[in-house]
Amino acid sequence: MNKSPLALGLTSATLGLTLAFPSFAEADFFEDSKANLEFRNFYFNSDYHQDGANQSKRDEWAQGLILNYQSGFTEGTVGFGLDAVGLLGLKLDSGPDRQNSGLLPVGNDKAPDSYSRLGATAKARISKSVLKVGTLMPKLPTVLPNDSRLLPQTFRGTQLTSQDISGLTLDAGRLTSNTLRNVSGHDDIEVAGKGIKGAVPSDKFDFASANYKWSKNLATGYHYASLENNYKQHIFNLAHTLRLGKSQSLKTDLRYADSNKDGNTNIDNQAFGARLTYSIHGHSFGAAYQQMKGTTGFPHLDGTNSYLVNYVMISPDFANPEEKSWQARYDYDFAAIGLPGLTFMTRYLKGDNFERSRGVEGTEWERNTDLGYVFQSGALKNLEVKWRNGSYRSNGKGNDIDQHRFIVSYTLPLL
Repeated sequence: MNKSPLALGLTSATLGLTLAFPSFAEADFFEDSKANLEFRNFYFNSDYHQDGANQSKRDEWAQGLILNYQSGFTEGTVGFGLDAVGLLGLKLDSGPDRQNSGLLPVGNDKAPDSYSRLGATAKARISKSVLKVGTLMPKLPTVLPNDSRLLPQTFRGTQLTSQDISGLTLDAGRLTSNTLRNVSGHDDIEVAGKGIKGAVPSDKFDFASANYKWSKNLATGYHYASLENNYKQHIFNLAHTLRLGKSQSLKTDLRYADSNKDGNTNIDNQAFGARLTYSIHGHSFGAAYQQMKGTTGFPHLDGTNSYLVNYVMISPDFANPEEKSWQARYDYDFAAIGLPGLTFMTRYLKGDNFERSRGVEGTEWERNTDLGYVFQSGALKNLEVKWRNGSYRSNGKGNDIDQHRFIVSYTLPLL
């Protein structure tokens, strides 16, 4: 009987765990273990309307399976554990002239029928400090792996997280390779951003972060990153929630990033962003402003999300050199009128003040709408259905895009 690479990998990981830790059967290693299997069905359609487009359409449909396992820790002063993730993507529909949606690998002629990967992470804990080595998906302003398609982006490396001081979370580590969301292999890490020249692949991305929660409603952070021979980055952030009664609040989110060249690149960017959100009785009204300074756009790791307030669905992040952009957003949670699980979001963004070509000011705008529902009871409990729609337009040679995404997901608890 033939087994898929993913099935063989999971079998080997389970056997290795049993052989390596035979005496842990009664320890918290197993008792505190958690496992789940997420089924993610994703349809992606993107139409390109500009003259001379290389592709008139990207249109693919795929099924993803994401198996997550997290062990507890062994007993003792130093506790040891093991996490594992198994990822499998299956092609349901594609075509040579419709690929490159981000759901499936891009083939020379057509997308492959399937792709998979398996990752393992060894971990050790002392008090409230945890060291992880192996496959990582850190969620920090300096590195935000993308999970907006079929399978999540992952990295390999080492990360130490400490919460030994009340209210303070410290992170530090190094990433050595990158696996994009629609591939199986591991590659060196590269930088992405507008107008960047002289960049080279690297196997050394160092990061350090400090977040302090001053109170229930106020938190600040400092974050450092360095991609060897590419750039160094400093990010500061502040988040505050002002309670205005039982059902009202005003949230403030301030972000500033200073990025400079390392090696032979030309990276030079200072990014400021501010977002305010007023919430009342299920309604949320948001406004954001973002400004770029410097000779290049905002640098971030290739394939990752950008830590900017105007990073949204289609446009990279409204982060051209010197660009200014604003956003208006509205959300509604239908639980306020007795329909829990149903949510709606719409937003509009406009950017300008950047050079499209010599002497020509660039402008761009984007509009997004999300409608989602999570079943609350019955046989379909926890099944999530989401429709996402977006349109993007610019006055230059950029893409003019209309896009639809339809996602059905369900997470099955295993442990």
